[in-house]
Amino acid sequence: MEYRDDDLRKFEIEGAAPLPAASDEGQVEHQGAKIRYAAFGAGQPVILLHGGLGHGGNWGFQVPALVDQGYRVVVIDSRGHGRSTRDERPYTYELMASDVLAVMDMLQLEKAAMVGWSDGACIALILGMEAPDRVTGVFFFGCNMDPSGTKEFQSNAVIERCFSRHRKDYAELSPTPDQFDAFVEAVSLMMKTEPNYSAAELARTQVPVAIVQSEHDEFISDQHARYLADCIDGSELIILPDVSHFAPLQRPAEFNSVLLTFLGKIRA
Repeated sequence: MEYRDDDLRKFEIEGAAPLPAASDEGQVEHQGAKIRYAAFGAGQPVILLHGGLGHGGNWGFQVPALVDQGYRVVVIDSRGHGRSTRDERPYTYELMASDVLAVMDMLQLEKAAMVGWSDGACIALILGMEAPDRVTGVFFFGCNMDPSGTKEFQSNAVIERCFSRHRKDYAELSPTPDQFDAFVEAVSLMMKTEPNYSAAELARTQVPVAIVQSEHDEFISDQHARYLADCIDGSELIILPDVSHFAPLQRPAEFNSVLLTFLGKIRA
C-alpha cells in the first residue's frame, strides 16, 4: 500500500524514513561554519536542499528512489541546521548557496542537479542564476523569490506537527541543542527580508527549471508560482494535487515520480 501521511502525524512521531548508509559523509569548513553532507549511490549527481528549520534527513523518502534510478545523491544540512554549525553573521540565502558550492568542490563535483524544497528551493535557484556552469537543472518546490509570493501566515495542525518534529530533531542533531528558539528567530529574520529577486534577475536563468507548486501550499501563492514560471524562459510549471507544502513527506511516491521525470529530462 502506498505510503501517505497527509496530516504529518507519522512525521511528528517518527520523522521521515531513515537515510540509507552513506557512501561518503563529512563536513566542509566554509565561511565560519562546518557544513555537514552525506552522499549515496553512484551516477549523475543530484543535490537535495531541505527547507528552513529542517535538515537533510527530511529527504529520507527521496534518497533511495533516486539511488535506485542511478543517481549519486548528496544531502546537505544548511548552515545552522541539522548537524551543521554557523557563526554569528545573519543567515542569507546567498551565503548558504556558497556553502553548497564548497561541498561540491570538496566532493569534486563539476556540475549537479539541484533539488530544493522551500528555503532549499531558493538556494537552488540562486545557484541556477549565479553559477549556471555548476548546475544541470533546478527542481524548485514550494518557495517564493520575492516577498509578494507568500501568503499571510495562518498556523494549522499540519504546520504545528512539522514544527514539533523540527524542535525534536534540532535537540538531537544540533551542536547547539539548547538554542532552538534563537535559531528559529534568526531564520525567521532572513525569511522576512529575503529573497527579493526581480523579474529581470530571474529572467537571466539559463538552466532548465521546474517550478513545482502544491495545490494546498500553506505558504506560497499559486499566482507567484505562475509568475516565476513566466519569468524564467523555458521553465515548466507543475502543480501537485491534494498535497501541501510538505508533499515530499505526505505522498512521497507521487512527489518522487514528478522529480524523477524532471531529472530524466535533463539527464545527459
